[in-house]
Parts: sequence; C-alpha cells; structure tokens
Amino acid sequence: MTLAQYAATEPSSRGRRFQEPAPSHRTEFQRDRDRIVHSAAFRRLEYKTQVFVNHEGDLYRTRLTHSIEVAQIARSIARALHLNEDLTEAIALAHDLGHTPFGHAGQDALNEKMQAYGGFEHNLQSLRVVDELEERYAEFQGLNLTFETREGILKHCSIPNAKKLGDLGQRFLDQNQPGLEAQLTNLADEIAYNSHDVDDGLRSGLIKLDQLGDIELFAEPYQQVIRLYPHLNERRTIYEVVRRIIDQQVSDLIETSQSELRQQTPDNIEAVRQSTKPMLLFSNEMREQNLQLKRFLRNNLYRHYRVHRMSSKAVTIIHELFDAFMQDTRLLPPDTAEKTRQLESEQGDSGRARSIADYIAGMTDRYAIREYQRVFLPLEPT
Repeated sequence: MTLAQYAATEPSSRGRRFQEPAPSHRTEFQRDRDRIVHSAAFRRLEYKTQVFVNHEGDLYRTRLTHSIEVAQIARSIARALHLNEDLTEAIALAHDLGHTPFGHAGQDALNEKMQAYGGFEHNLQSLRVVDELEERYAEFQGLNLTFETREGILKHCSIPNAKKLGDLGQRFLDQNQPGLEAQLTNLADEIAYNSHDVDDGLRSGLIKLDQLGDIELFAEPYQQVIRLYPHLNERRTIYEVVRRIIDQQVSDLIETSQSELRQQTPDNIEAVRQSTKPMLLFSNEMREQNLQLKRFLRNNLYRHYRVHRMSSKAVTIIHELFDAFMQDTRLLPPDTAEKTRQLESEQGDSGRARSIADYIAGMTDRYAIREYQRVFLPLEPT
C-alpha cells in the first residue's frame, strides 16, 4: 500500500534513543511491535482488568484482549487512511502497558499515594515501562523504541512531567499534535472500550437491554438487528449490535477524517505535528452519540454497586501495600528491594516511592491480591 504524504515513514523517523543497526527483514516499526509483544509487561496484561477484576470471570475483557482489539480497529482505519499500519499496531499494543492492577480504581489509588512524589500517570508509566523498566537487552534499558511509537504511547502528560521529557514532551508545552498514527490509536481505543464495555456490561447482567433504549448509538443498530433477525437469541443479538456500533464509529471516523485532511492538506508528518488541532476526528453527531454512551456507562456500569465494591477493595489493597512497602522495604522481594534502595540513594524518598509505584503498577490483579495476603494475613496452619 502506498502511504499518504503525511503518514509516518522510516526516512522521516526521529529514530531511537540508542543507535542500533537497521533490521534486516522487517521495518523499524515492525521491530517496535515485536519488542512490545515479547515484553513481560505485555504478557501481564492478560491478568489485568478492564472493568471487572480478573477472577470475576473468564469471559470479560482484560487489558490484553482490549489492546488486541484496539490494534485490530486501528489497523483497519490506518489502512483506509493510507497511514502506517505497523506503527499504528505498535502504539495500540503498547498503550496500556503502564496500567495498574484493578483498572482505573487502581490507577487513582496509586496516584493518590504518589501525590507527594510527583503523582502517577498511567500513560507516563507506559512510557517508563518501554524506556526504563523492561530488562531484555544487554546494551540499553527498556525496549529502545522509535520516537514515533513512544510519541503515540504518551497520549496525555502533565506539564511538569512534560518538561522533563525533552522533544517527546514538547508538544504538550506547545499544545501541538502527535503524528496521525498516534491520533488514530487514541480514537480506536475510545471506540473499543465504549463498545466492548457495553458488551461486558450486558454479559455480566450489570446493565440490561431495556436501559439502552434511549442511547442512540445502541438503539438504532439494535432495532435493525431485531428487524432482520427476529428469532435470534439474546447473546447473538448483542454481538450483532456491538459489531454494528463499532462499524458506525469506524466509518464515521474515516469519512470525517478524510474530509478534514483534504481541508488541512498537511505536506508531511511534521506539518501534522505543528497543527494546534487534531486532523482525525468524529463528526459532531457521532461525538455527541459517543458522549451519551459514555455518560450512560459511567452512571450505570462504572458506578454500579458491584463494580464499586470491587473498586473499594482495590483501593484498600493498593493503599495498604504502598504504605507497608514505604515503611519497610524489606517486605519487598529481594530484587525489587535492591532497585528501591538504589533509587532511594539517588533521589531520596521520591526514588523510594517511585520504585514502589513501579512494583505495584506492574502487578496483575491476582498477584496484587496474593501479595496483600502474604503481607497482611497470618499464615494458615500447615
């Protein structure tokens, strides 16, 4: 496929932090994707929650299945817009590497504990994972990904942290945009989690079909499916509706973005980066429908009492583990304790806290639960 003039390409890449020989049989962005897939952080996503705690059921989405679904949606859109599919896939697969156990509840809990030490941002943690925390290569820390992949991973960043990131953080200071592959993956993420949270919410029974009757993005395809397949069972009906919801959003994004790109006519990726507004976007109508669905999910799924119970437990686990480790680093596994002592010697209490945050953020749901039990609960008699 011929790439558009504003797509990311290898000749236009800003390169890697550490110089490496070019790959022989794959592109630089394919190398990024492969390194991400082989990373320990990527494997751990299998046991990190999306909405439901991992052990609540085997059929609910995890961060791993979500990341794969985002990559599939993003590649389809990239192909239609003649953008770089390999880069898009790499960003999509890496975008959640820094997420804590227990989803957003875990992230908020860890951020609360880290307020005195610079806070905790899961996007920045994803970048920290690929830049520093993965230990696979002899010549450098992290995965040494290209600038373009790292740019896409960092969707959001506070101004104080952006100031520490050099070229990578400059766009947050200048209020400019990342490349189109990064913009695209952010929107594909939104499409995936809205649509699939509806699916998981219905599957779990926390939301009911009749509650969605006034949600425009759901109601129209639902009526279409009922009309075409009146005798279809509920499970297959929901699947048919969800895939139509995804298709509606993808089609709208492609068509609206094509129109916007024709109007702005960027010459290259640097012209995209200099823009002060996104070039990939939904139509106003679709944006409103998305907001309506988000509000519904927030009020009826994310704030459901059963989800709140899980979130409350998650906060307790994160808070108490953090406090215990801060008070006594000897409770940490030996290799983590050694890293913590090293960071503390370099950065004081902030280094100690950051190392503990790295350890907790890297936990899966079930590992965090077991670690809590090991630290706080008495041993059962043998």
